[in-house]
Amino acid sequence: MHMHDPSTFRMLVRNGGWQGSSAGVCDGYIQTNLVVVPNENADAFRRFTEFNPKSCPVLDELPPGAYHSLLAPDADVRTDVPRYRVYAPDGSYTLYQDVTSIWDDTMTGFLIGCSFTFEAALEAAGLPLRHVEEKRNVPMYVTNVATEAVAPFSGPLVVSMRPMMANRVAKAEQITARYPSVHGAPVHAGDPAALGINDLAAPDYGDAVSLNPGEVPVFWACGVTPQQALLNAGLRTAITHDPGCMLVTDTPHEAYEHQ
Repeated sequence: MHMHDPSTFRMLVRNGGWQGSSAGVCDGYIQTNLVVVPNENADAFRRFTEFNPKSCPVLDELPPGAYHSLLAPDADVRTDVPRYRVYAPDGSYTLYQDVTSIWDDTMTGFLIGCSFTFEAALEAAGLPLRHVEEKRNVPMYVTNVATEAVAPFSGPLVVSMRPMMANRVAKAEQITARYPSVHGAPVHAGDPAALGINDLAAPDYGDAVSLNPGEVPVFWACGVTPQQALLNAGLRTAITHDPGCMLVTDTPHEAYEHQ
């Protein structure tokens, strides 16, 4: 099912009618990762994103307690994400479909660019998106590459992977480089071990996809990176989207394309 209108899709989500991955819905519109932290941690988190712009490109920061974004004025960030993770101080989390009861003015929300944005451009160029073809969530892996730490936030870079034929990797790099505010060009193509990834069939988030003969795994920085940083931060609470379950905005991809 291809939902095309972001507002219609968000109403479906808000009413509990869509609880899964938002990959491939509303082609043409920006989807964002969500990170909500206590106000006392917002400055440190903002600095963490500034030091790690490839994995944490902030598209909007909401004032304390606010749940509306200029990226989608009629969206309610508390209800319009298909699934949320609400974290306890020890890094454990509970899944929610709606976080209205938890959201208050002691919390600051950040909307972070998502690689789903450049996928439309890859598809338009005839490059495959295996996870969309196989109706799966994109596979994401925790790497051995450290992010720049800003206490209390630290941790490894998380990457998403899309298989490409070896002779199309340069094309994929060229296309995604036009979208620096949504992760931009890949961080690596080829041997997963170079990023400390032992088994492509066992992603840390999302679902494994087929790697066909002649294909190379291509890795992009991923907006799940800040979730990994939250696991060790010991915040009193935090809210994020469940990986793959994004906020679909009204903002077209072209708004973030650098020609």
